[in-house]
Parts: sequence; structure tokens; C-alpha cells
Amino acid sequence: MSPDNDDYKPFEEWDRPRQAWMLSGDCRGHRQRTLLLEMTTRALFPTVLVFSVYLLLVGHYGPGGGFAAGLVAGLAFVLRYIAGGSEAAVRVRPPVLIGLGLTVALLTALAPTVVGAPVLTTTKLALDVPLLGHFETQTSVFLDVGVYLLIVGVVLDLLRSLGAGIERDMRDAGEPR
Repeated sequence: MSPDNDDYKPFEEWDRPRQAWMLSGDCRGHRQRTLLLEMTTRALFPTVLVFSVYLLLVGHYGPGGGFAAGLVAGLAFVLRYIAGGSEAAVRVRPPVLIGLGLTVALLTALAPTVVGAPVLTTTKLALDVPLLGHFETQTSVFLDVGVYLLIVGVVLDLLRSLGAGIERDMRDAGEPR
């Protein structure tokens, strides 16, 4: 609403969320909202996702990799689900992520056989990226990206299936949504 509108009430609407991604959703009543958790989730969610990408990229030179990074990203989505309900969790269908992760991991594992090397052979890639300069990485990072997508998809699928059961049980018990 704008100040030009006759129905504009600035003192009644100043604290309403402006972004749709963290609204409380349909499964939470206004008495069940935890504003502190919602605001903390808004700050932590992108931070935890960036940390998971860091784990994904550093995993070849230390502990971490696709599995650990996928679990950390999954925990970020669990936090977002707890704070905002099923509507705030994610917009991508989990089976798509699972299938994409499996495809990327499988193609990466089988790619060395094209040049006569054994399955899962890794090598060093060196590229000259126009804006970034010289860039070096291991080919196993692509396998880890596939595992990352697979784990995030599995966690989101678990959230979707378990959350649907919880919401169904609440609806059947007659509790307010």
C-alpha cells in the first residue's frame, strides 16, 4: 500500500514482512509464530548456505566435501522449515534435485572411461577464466557437486514427507493451523 491510498495505516502495518520468502505460511497461526526464530533464520540461512559451499569446495584439501556440505545445507533448510513452515522451505521439487545429483555424480564417475582411464579417476584441471584469471581445480569437485545436490534433495524430501504427516495429524486433531 502507498500513502496515496485512503486505506493506508502506517502504524498498523509498519511491522508486516515485506518479503514473501519468510512469511509464517499457512501451517502456523499468529499465536504460534516465533518472531525471534524467524528473524534469526533470515540472518543464518544464507550464512549457513555459504558455509556449505565453502565445505564443498575445500573438501578436496581437508575434511568436508559433497556429503558434509550437503548435510550442512540440509540443516539450513530444516531451520527454514521450522521457522516458516512448509511454504517457506523450498520452491524446487526434491526428486528433481535427487535425480540431478545422481546424474552429475554418475557422469563424473564414468567420464574417465572415455579416455581409457579407470572409473572415478581424478585429474587436475587448469583453466584461464576471463575475469578471474588462472583457475585450478580437481575433477572430483564435480562428483562432490553431484553428491551435494543428492543429499540436499534427500533432506528436502524428508522434510516434505515428514512435514506433510505432521500437518495432517494437526488437521485431524482439530488444532488451529
